[in-house]
Amino acid sequence: MTMKKLVVCTIVLGLLSGPVLAQQSRSDDPLIIKERDKQQQAEALDKQYKRTLDQTRKESDSPTRNDPWANMRGSNDGKR
Repeated sequence: MTMKKLVVCTIVLGLLSGPVLAQQSRSDDPLIIKERDKQQQAEALDKQYKRTLDQTRKESDSPTRNDPWANMRGSNDGKR
């Protein structure tokens, strides 16, 4: 008879714990939503930073301007 009670108690506890576990997995918690928003904002800011950094690198990789009159000047004209 004790084995029968043990099986019944185990089944009842299993049935009662189902809804409890389902409630814990909800992601509607305000703290979770706030953390998720912070993470998305940080990722967006990081993407913007990287994009700006890439644009700056592209601009600095452009060829330097040459002096068109360099051949016309003498070797000591630029140095004083």
